[in-house]
Amino acid sequence: MVSPIIDLVYCNAGGGHRASALALEAIALAQRRNWTIRLMNLFEVLDPEGRFHALTGLNPEDLYNKRLERGWTRGMAHELRLLQQVIRLSQTRLTQRLTTHWRGNPPDMVVSLVPNFNRVMVNGLRASASHAPYVTVLTDLADLDHGRFWIEPGLGIHTVCGTAHAVQQAQRLGIDAEHLHPTSGMLIRPEFYEAPKEPRAQAMQRLGLDTTRPTAVVLFGGHGGRTMLKIARRMPDLQTIFLCGHNTQLAEQLNALPLQAPRWVQGFTADIAHFMRMGDFMIGKPGPGSISEALCCGLPVILLHSGATMPQERYNVHWVQEQGVGLTCTTFKGLHQAVASMQQQLTHFQARARAINNQALFEVPEILARVLQQDTATQAFGMDWDQFLSSPAV
Repeated sequence: MVSPIIDLVYCNAGGGHRASALALEAIALAQRRNWTIRLMNLFEVLDPEGRFHALTGLNPEDLYNKRLERGWTRGMAHELRLLQQVIRLSQTRLTQRLTTHWRGNPPDMVVSLVPNFNRVMVNGLRASASHAPYVTVLTDLADLDHGRFWIEPGLGIHTVCGTAHAVQQAQRLGIDAEHLHPTSGMLIRPEFYEAPKEPRAQAMQRLGLDTTRPTAVVLFGGHGGRTMLKIARRMPDLQTIFLCGHNTQLAEQLNALPLQAPRWVQGFTADIAHFMRMGDFMIGKPGPGSISEALCCGLPVILLHSGATMPQERYNVHWVQEQGVGLTCTTFKGLHQAVASMQQQLTHFQARARAINNQALFEVPEILARVLQQDTATQAFGMDWDQFLSSPAV
């Protein structure tokens, strides 16, 4: 049997899109799916000559990621509208580049793990004369209220939603039942479902952490954030594991602070789950990936949010409150109160966190398999019907 070719489209803005693509690739391999997976960096296709990098010395995603590192996220709602306008104005050129790519590299399915570009991408796919099914997997807990960030109606796109709210948004925008696929959460990597590599107490002792003290895992995305340094300075008596991601400067600054309580500072690691399992709760921004990873490890969350919270992450604050899996705050005074409340009600919040049974990693491959099967059946029926109509007997 010929292996269907599946393009997983991602970008490196933030980190969650690429992580979701890698999670899908890993589970398909682990399940021995008869698929040929191609990881497709969208911006490499849209700018194959690397002109943006040649002009600025940066990749397009680097500007976004550097803003995340510095916490410069205020005003992102306005910039998002500007980006969407630029995409609309550039749709002919962008569509042509995608058409050229898929004409030379035809897929049997396209799975998008990126927002904003789905209308352009599906148009480029269809202009390449491909009838391959197109699937958008939301890596956010919801779309923006006006849609068109993730959900694009009227284009025959299969839409995978990880929350009831996102499903309702898709229905309101006109996505029919045949093209709407609910899951129980967000895609996270397979290691979050695997057994721990060593006992928790042993792992903590190896890092110099006190097994009798409540431990906070502090995580602000794959590129860290200066807020983490403020937390370390303002809450020096809290035992913490700081996960700094690619932000080496932040890790150095944290390591330079005097110790009043045990602390572990971790730079980039591919095994976030290992460090999450040592914690009792997480402190972070309202990112869908880190929230989902923490809950999978049984950690309730404390979310810091403000007017600078990115538009696509604002609903996440309400979701955490609705599910009862954590606390939210807007100031550092509020953070002190939230940490105290979390420690007082830790057993309750941990039980709520463990009750979230996110199986999206295993549900999404089944959805893709069904869509592929339906597409194959439709094409086979269509060919038979055409042959029947053109036969001499008819």
